[in-house]
Amino acid sequence: MNARTEPAEGETDAIARPPLVRELLLVAGLFLVYKFGRQLATGHTGEAFGNAHRVWDLERAVHLPGEGSVQNLLLHGDTLVHLANTYYATVHFPATAAFLIWLYLRRPTHYVWARRILAAVTAAALVVHLTFPLAPPRMLAVTGLVDTAKVYGPSVYGPPQTDHLSNQFAAMPSLHFGWALMVAIGLIVATRSRWRWLWLLHPLLTLTVIVGTANHYWLDAIVAAAMLGIALAVIRLPRRPERTGTPAGRAQENPAPADTNAEKNVLVGAGR
Repeated sequence: MNARTEPAEGETDAIARPPLVRELLLVAGLFLVYKFGRQLATGHTGEAFGNAHRVWDLERAVHLPGEGSVQNLLLHGDTLVHLANTYYATVHFPATAAFLIWLYLRRPTHYVWARRILAAVTAAALVVHLTFPLAPPRMLAVTGLVDTAKVYGPSVYGPPQTDHLSNQFAAMPSLHFGWALMVAIGLIVATRSRWRWLWLLHPLLTLTVIVGTANHYWLDAIVAAAMLGIALAVIRLPRRPERTGTPAGRAQENPAPADTNAEKNVLVGAGR
């Protein structure tokens, strides 16, 4: 993000930046609510696998490309699949946090907008996780997919029976993809560089990773994108206040003095 992406002088100062402590508490609170909320959906093993078979069959019925075609690309080399697993494990939260921090410091208006959208999408995702538990494709034998994190490492999950830190039956929607797509959209909207469209590589790479590592179905990403689209339609970016002190504004506030000679001529003529 170079100087060409900077706003006009005074633009950032025209927007009130939310109090830092309040924002830290708010974001941390949302994260904790989400993490604890996911725990409410743990268990439900039979329902999660039943839903997984339904999702898999639906994808085949509508002729979506097989997730295995993406995984085969990653399995060409141990290094490539290891990098994919590392990306899945380490990029999701830091990239989103860096995005919000940068917006908070440089684009306060965009920060509030992005935070609201991420909170809305995450809350909606939690509802789906609670009502539609879904086992990921790596757990479903019929897919024939490899649990790449378990085989090649690194893995962020333990055995589902003993992993009490995460809900592995919360595959739909994919917040990995939903958050990555919002990061790209937010940076495209908030910056002006002609290279800003390259931010779309982040969700594209994320989609390749989550599908190729068998952590998500295609439909998980599609549902996440649909939720984000609805949030973007409902939560609009606030307009910046109109800047004052423009030449036109000053011209209206301080009109040019009338032509005194012309005024005198009119008065003389009236006297005649």
